[in-house]
Amino acid sequence: MRTESLLCSSLPVVSRLFLDYQTDATSLRRFYPSAVDRPADVTDRVGDVLAAYSQDRDELCDLLRDQNLSFGASPETLDSIELLRATDTVAVLSGQQTGLFSGPLYSVYKALTAVKMAECLRSGGTNAVPVFWMATEDHDLAEVSNAFVVDSVGKLSEERFAPVGSDEGLPVGNVQLNDSVVTAIDRLFDSLPRTEFSEELRSELRKCWMPGKNFGEAFGSFFCRLLGKFGLVIVDPLDSGLKRMAAPLYVEAIRKSNAIVSALTNRSSELTAAGYHSQVLIEDGYFPLFWHSDNGVRIALRRTSDGRLQAKGRRERFTEDELVEIAAAEPGRFSPGVMLRPVVQDHLFPTICYFGGSAEVAYFAQNSEVYRILGRPVTTIIHRQSLTIVEPKHARSLEKYGLNFNDLFAGEDEIIRRVLDEFVDPATAQLFSDIEEKINAELERLDEAISKLDPTLAENLATRRRKINYHVGALRKKYYSRRAVTEEVIDRRVKAALTALLPDGQLQERVVNIVSFLDRFGPGFVDWIYDSIDLEDKGHRVIYI
Repeated sequence: MRTESLLCSSLPVVSRLFLDYQTDATSLRRFYPSAVDRPADVTDRVGDVLAAYSQDRDELCDLLRDQNLSFGASPETLDSIELLRATDTVAVLSGQQTGLFSGPLYSVYKALTAVKMAECLRSGGTNAVPVFWMATEDHDLAEVSNAFVVDSVGKLSEERFAPVGSDEGLPVGNVQLNDSVVTAIDRLFDSLPRTEFSEELRSELRKCWMPGKNFGEAFGSFFCRLLGKFGLVIVDPLDSGLKRMAAPLYVEAIRKSNAIVSALTNRSSELTAAGYHSQVLIEDGYFPLFWHSDNGVRIALRRTSDGRLQAKGRRERFTEDELVEIAAAEPGRFSPGVMLRPVVQDHLFPTICYFGGSAEVAYFAQNSEVYRILGRPVTTIIHRQSLTIVEPKHARSLEKYGLNFNDLFAGEDEIIRRVLDEFVDPATAQLFSDIEEKINAELERLDEAISKLDPTLAENLATRRRKINYHVGALRKKYYSRRAVTEEVIDRRVKAALTALLPDGQLQERVVNIVSFLDRFGPGFVDWIYDSIDLEDKGHRVIYI
């Protein structure tokens, strides 16, 4: 395999705060108190993390063992859980929403980055286990109920799970799969090329994603099959036992909710003053916990004008003391919002670092204040590995037409123009350029002549010049479009490469599901990814397989 590394600044739609963090994290310790220059530097925090951790490890590990056995845990995962019982063991965390068939590729990249980090720590003498936090408490089913693959003709194909109406508002992990998931699997494999791996992969998906299971169970089972041999420990935070262990933190967050909101609001102002934008909007009445109704629906809590707390759209109101009593007795009634979730994770686990995406890295500039208010050591956040996988046929297309991966960011029209100009009809391309140059040169002469007579004529000419240039440009664009049709092979190869590498203008890892690659290359594809991870590389890595 060949690898290229691109600066994150060359990628589309990346926040300035994230870029600055990637460039020099320790210069931002005002917002990230535990920032490190290199991942290996987190070992300096081991003592502080272990000293601050107070959970009953046996209780935690018993719960994790039961959970992971229900997912079909591997011997390696069970060994990791046993290692976590030791008082000198730390956890390397990552996590993601439980997307259909594992969601976009970056879910797998996150998990494997945590695995690699735990392995590196162990090789350096620090006991560490990789942990993947399934965000089963989130309730936006629309975000996770579809999966995209590149089909047999090189186009992006979407399959979707169709929930029943009663699932609306439920935590995603509790949404039960119905027969539509079977239909989605069958349609998925109808669209994919048939390979030697197709039938076994289809069978694996059907075993994990079957009617009667819920999203959390299905995702956990599939991740176990994909990554179990790496010793990854999977966590479902909806588990009643874990809720019970999290209850003291819920209570503390309720009691200090006003201080949390005030600190988050002030941090937003600090970020804005430093030239960044506020990462999470803290609205009037914001509260760091969600309420779970009698029928399981997850609802935002908001503080009312009289200081009480009310579930959005519901009549009942609570005092802080009432919520504290409920949290202590029925912690399953609550789940943390995005600002509190990392603190809950690190309350349950002795977390040495967390691997997140660019948005999560930016969020940490704000929620580090929640750690401070709750008296917890701020966890170090590190960007997960960011990858684009280039299959041989697309690598050949890029090479043939003199394109690099980052050239694709220019978009389809510009790439087609460049290829046609350089490889098909450079003479016509030059003719258009010459004509545009001559037109503008002659119009300059005309402008010089008539402006002496009447300056308003020059203004009129400027308007007409823009129109002339527009019409020449439109003609040129039509030429490229027509020529692309006649050069069908070029058109098809460029579009196929764009679909596979930058689908809908987004990075591949944010759209394409791993099933697309498992079908083409088999289970060994996961090993290729693991071997490609370089924790020291902060860029976006392009892997040519």
